[in-house]
Amino acid sequence: MTHERDTDLQADIGDILVSEAEIAAKVVELGARITHDYGGRRVTLVSVLKGSLPFMADLMRAIDLPLRIDLMEVSSYGGSTTESSGLVRILKDLSASIEGEDVLIVEDIIDTGLTLNYLIRYLRGKNPASLRICTLLDKPARRLVEIPVDYTGFTIPDQFVVGYGLDYGELYRNLPFVGVLRPEVYGEGEPVEGEPA
Repeated sequence: MTHERDTDLQADIGDILVSEAEIAAKVVELGARITHDYGGRRVTLVSVLKGSLPFMADLMRAIDLPLRIDLMEVSSYGGSTTESSGLVRILKDLSASIEGEDVLIVEDIIDTGLTLNYLIRYLRGKNPASLRICTLLDKPARRLVEIPVDYTGFTIPDQFVVGYGLDYGELYRNLPFVGVLRPEVYGEGEPVEGEPA
């Protein structure tokens, strides 16, 4: 079986929702706000693999503060059942203690909020001095639980998006923009867009 989409990923994009230039400008803006708000204090950025890696890499270079970074990887029990249960298994935990630290969770997208809600409770249990959330994309139409988001890049409509870290079938993460995937790529019915992406 050949994978034609492997060589022409951009052809699968219906519309560009957020351009590369818009992302770059927003990252600079968010970095400046975060730098100001933390007032010179050291911050630990926590990224949830894999979708938020491009955003985390760009954002940390736009923040003028002493920084630590850490990575977590989580998986939903039963695959797409996180849509209703929010049950999460931690595949990779933090590599260092965050007790007494100012922690900023860096997300690529927040949709239902179930997985992130679990992570917030989990990380609060590790006694950080503060815990805030920064997301590049917010999709409030799909929200099932209220999430206190401190920094939001773009609020987007309820469409299936890929690019800049977001994937479908592990493809499209390397596109430099956020685009809407053509429905014919994923067939009948919209694919489940869980968290993390």
